[in-house]
Amino acid sequence: MNTCLSIAGSDPSGGAGIQADLKTMTVNGVYAMCAITALTVQNTLGVTNILEVEPAFLGQQIDAVFQDIRPDAVKVGMVSSAGLIRVIAQKLRQHGAQTVVVDPVMVATSGSRLLESDAATALREELFPLATVVTPNIPEAQALSGWEIFAPVDMERAAQRIGDAYGCAVLCKGGHSLNDANDYLYRQGQGRWFPGRRIQNPNTHGTGCTLSSAIAANLAKGQDLETAVATAKEYLSGALATMLDLGHGSGPLDHAYSLRTHKED
Repeated sequence: MNTCLSIAGSDPSGGAGIQADLKTMTVNGVYAMCAITALTVQNTLGVTNILEVEPAFLGQQIDAVFQDIRPDAVKVGMVSSAGLIRVIAQKLRQHGAQTVVVDPVMVATSGSRLLESDAATALREELFPLATVVTPNIPEAQALSGWEIFAPVDMERAAQRIGDAYGCAVLCKGGHSLNDANDYLYRQGQGRWFPGRRIQNPNTHGTGCTLSSAIAANLAKGQDLETAVATAKEYLSGALATMLDLGHGSGPLDHAYSLRTHKED
């Protein structure tokens, strides 16, 4: 069975972070493992507190996974400080990780800031050069590229700036009132649009975590990057279309969707 490691923060409400990653990877047909960067106090309404793990302890978690059950792909999600970012980069280099998906989680869907301001530079310089693909949303792509995004052509330019600067593929995610969830993938001087349809579902807690984890799971199974992105987008659209409504805020996705439609994997 193919294996996948998520390095991210914990979400006690189960809709984002490590919990969303493990659910997504499992129902997309890979054995899921995790290394936790932080405990959070959050639910679908927002994040109210973050307790980081010690960098050395995070490094030990990553070592424990690689030394026993080597992951075929790694997904990096919420990492809130430069110290943790540097440890992750060091361990990925040490263990020769070949397939890495970096979701640069800077601000939660609820608007809560999840990345310390001084950590953005470390994220770009330490993790992006190791990434197979980076998956920023529009606000994150603006912050990372320094390019204001008002139209689809701006998404293309922002993705190109990031990709050319750090030698990684970039999937700039649409939405945010700009388009109908169309995503743009830039890799090695070439670009491709992945069309999507906007689903009027207010329960969007954890969508970014889910998409990046699905991409990582698909890459772990041996899919090429474009196929992995297309399949992940299909999975996310299906999860949103189930319209599960559990909480009082922006409820989590229905990951049971994939148990019904992807169990053949």
